[in-house]
Amino acid sequence: MAWLTLLIVLPLVGAAIAWFAGDGLARQVGFVVALVTLGVSIAMALAYAPNSTAFLQFTEHVDWIKAFGASYSVGVDGIALVLILMSTALVPVTMLAGWHEMEGGSGSIRGYVALTLILESMMVGVFAATDVFLFYVFFEAILIPMYFLIGRYGGAKRQYASIKFLLYSLLGGLIMLAALIGLWVQAKQQLGHGTFDWATLSQLHLDPTTEKWLWVGFFIAFAVKAPLVPVHTWLPDAAAEATPGSATLMVGVLDKIGTFGMFRYLLVLFPAASLWATPVVIILSIVSIFYGALLAIGQSDIKRLIAYTSVSHFGFITLGIFAFTSQSQSGAALYMVNHGFSTAALFLVAGFLISRRGSRFIEDFGGVNKVAPLLTGAFLLAGLSSLALPGMSSFVSEFLVLVGTFTRYPSEAVIATFGIVLAALYILLMYQRSMTGMPGETVRERVTEMNRREIVAIAPVLAIIIALGFVPQVLLNVINPTIDKTMHVVAVADPKPALEGTNS
Repeated sequence: MAWLTLLIVLPLVGAAIAWFAGDGLARQVGFVVALVTLGVSIAMALAYAPNSTAFLQFTEHVDWIKAFGASYSVGVDGIALVLILMSTALVPVTMLAGWHEMEGGSGSIRGYVALTLILESMMVGVFAATDVFLFYVFFEAILIPMYFLIGRYGGAKRQYASIKFLLYSLLGGLIMLAALIGLWVQAKQQLGHGTFDWATLSQLHLDPTTEKWLWVGFFIAFAVKAPLVPVHTWLPDAAAEATPGSATLMVGVLDKIGTFGMFRYLLVLFPAASLWATPVVIILSIVSIFYGALLAIGQSDIKRLIAYTSVSHFGFITLGIFAFTSQSQSGAALYMVNHGFSTAALFLVAGFLISRRGSRFIEDFGGVNKVAPLLTGAFLLAGLSSLALPGMSSFVSEFLVLVGTFTRYPSEAVIATFGIVLAALYILLMYQRSMTGMPGETVRERVTEMNRREIVAIAPVLAIIIALGFVPQVLLNVINPTIDKTMHVVAVADPKPALEGTNS
């Protein structure tokens, strides 16, 4: 069965139906289509064979532009599978949680729903593409619905934020396009014909200098998308101005395209260059961990604070990828999923708070625990997951990243560990300032308890956060075989433990 094509087409069909259904029925249509898409992705996941010797499963191939070897080729490995599951799970959650946020901005409700479903289609496509040109098409096309979701439905500075988001992403994409053309030229020289097939390109023998330049072109695009310092500045503005639902999908899913691209393309297509660039990437990762955390501590805007925490978290993810141990890379892949759900919980609960109080500023809250204990509890659970408390999903992934990094880069791992202390500071300080104390008059009047719709929306996300904290093996069993295959392609092995006291 053409699982991936169905997952790409179904939201597009739903977007068209929602548009013609009008504002009155668009939300209901969009939510039902998102639920059906989630059901299809779960069915596909149940059919996935983690121990298969094939690198990719559910592959489909149709010639597209024969003139230069582009095709509609899709398939998933374990990492792509869990990211597609996460994406399709978050879309219905954000639609239900933001049932009324669709009414804001300068756009229509049907426009919001249609754009969100188009975005979902593009998200599945970018994780499923195995033709590098097709990947680039999805990589760039995904900007369009997000640009309009920010620019038409966001906050007061939405035009500035959407244009900044678009320009940063387009610049990174154009640099990647230049590297993509260079890769096609290399294929034509070696094979006699140009191709964008990912598996074929992985077999090319590139000149070391050429490989390094091509690696840099792809890396810049992925670093912007991730985002890594210093190409991160678009994220706080975009996340702050987007609606909570759109911010959830942007930070929870779209940013993972960058780190997914590092796994799928940098490591597999340019293994030698990836090893060559490792020291620089590790430095950038550590800088991102501390820079993001320190700026998060100083934020007064809840949504900007959450955005800066993500800059810090992505530092851990890229650190795990480029530490080149099976533990660190498994932790990085798992971290992408866990971060998606914990960030979703934070943004959605923050959205509930902001819609009630009418303000994004932490100083305008205080004492929420007295008037809305359930809302406070949801906010606390989301925050504890973000700071990687044991028992929460993020703890397992962060622990694997740090332990795996320590076996190859002990000093860097020790330095990165201090980022956990900063995470505790920015989360607990935000909670203390916004949730505890005596509520002011405005908080007492406006901040009410979560309603049934909001509880139904946030409960599955919190349940997943807790469940993956205790049974992460559900995802690791799918992720680990892909990590092993990737490590084999890069030709690196885990460091052997030092044995003391052995007789020579």
